[in-house]
Amino acid sequence: MRPRPPRWHGLRFEHRILALALLTGLPGTAYALWRVWSGTDGLIHSWGFTVALVAAWVGLAAVLVRHVRYPLKTVSNLLGGLREGDFSIHARGGRQGDALGEVILEVNELVTLLREQRLGALEATALLRTVVAEIDVAILSFDQERTLRLVNRAGERLLGRPQERLLGLGAAEAGVADLLEGDAQRTVSRGFPGGMGRWAIRRSTFRRQGLPHHLLVITDLSRTLREQERQAWQRLVRVLGHELNNSLTPIRSLAGSLEKLLAAVPRADDWEKDMREGLSVIGARAEALSRFMEAYSRLARLPRPRKQRVDVAGWVHRVTELESRLPVTVEPGPDLAVLADGDQLDQLLINLLRNAVDAALEAKEERATHPEVRLGWRSDGVDMEVWIQDNGPGLAGSANLFVPFHTTKPNGSGIGLALGRQIAEAHDGSLSLENRTDSSGCTARIRLPSQGVGGSVGL
Repeated sequence: MRPRPPRWHGLRFEHRILALALLTGLPGTAYALWRVWSGTDGLIHSWGFTVALVAAWVGLAAVLVRHVRYPLKTVSNLLGGLREGDFSIHARGGRQGDALGEVILEVNELVTLLREQRLGALEATALLRTVVAEIDVAILSFDQERTLRLVNRAGERLLGRPQERLLGLGAAEAGVADLLEGDAQRTVSRGFPGGMGRWAIRRSTFRRQGLPHHLLVITDLSRTLREQERQAWQRLVRVLGHELNNSLTPIRSLAGSLEKLLAAVPRADDWEKDMREGLSVIGARAEALSRFMEAYSRLARLPRPRKQRVDVAGWVHRVTELESRLPVTVEPGPDLAVLADGDQLDQLLINLLRNAVDAALEAKEERATHPEVRLGWRSDGVDMEVWIQDNGPGLAGSANLFVPFHTTKPNGSGIGLALGRQIAEAHDGSLSLENRTDSSGCTARIRLPSQGVGGSVGL
């Protein structure tokens, strides 16, 4: 059984202080009164002294209570102001070395700290609200009852109504109830009052005041896709225009020269030779233009892969046997098979191997080094990787490696790497090139996804 607290603990704090002050002065006052009443002085004099002594005793106790109560009231007012959010009030009388003064100093420091934190929080909140309001992504927040509680300007445009008419609506009334179901991250094609298109949906949950809320982020992909499509067309037109001008300009110039040659009277003795040479140049440029258009057609019309079981070791050895300019060192790897289009993989590896041999032979001519190309494959348990290494000059830059028709070779078409990456990505894999760190040269890596790894892969 818990002991009861003393009854006097039920008194107010200042009353307890007054009682303690009176009890402190009681012995001295009682002794003084006993000396007065036990002496030979008159009764009137004794009563007057008694009243004065008791009044002084009670008055000093009251002064003591006031000196204790006033600073505590000051601290109480400060804490009340903090509770109400008023951080502009400071108490006076704080000083070091004084117990109560140190309490006041600490409270003042707390007020200053909370004021700075509140100012920082207000600035951060204002910045967040500005970003949310100005960002070109629709942001919607729903409470646990799926009632709309927050919407930014992009959300207003998307839903076709101002914020005042949207807040408080249910998800169904706002027309986005289906977006609060299903996968948290997905892409949908649908219409909103603000427009039609493809949208990236991101949904997450958070808590506010202990209650769950839903955050819905809707991003318009159509504008981004259209901008990327426009940039792709611009690059394509620029490349095609450059190549066509390279071929048509000399053809036009030669055609004009040959026309003047035929119209000349009398004709020069060697006009037939000039005519044949001019027609030969025109034919060569027309053939180059034809090869360029054929290469572009190959890049643009790459068919979808027809996947079947492909043995990695057989694939690698089959391709290396086609290279007759330089013996290729094959480092055996694990017994693996992938589910892929064998013809497309052959085309990918042939292009990479040809580039590696070209680089190695170029280094032989420039630096008189022994040309070397090595090839191997491995698995990390997740992906399968085929690597090709050469000891050529390496990559001068990687920014335009996979840009179609970009080439550093005199007779290159500029589609080998672009086509190779397209084939790798069509198989959900990747193609990368990097300079070697142990010596000069380059390393090409083909990675295929984990579901295509394993000797038991079937059709």
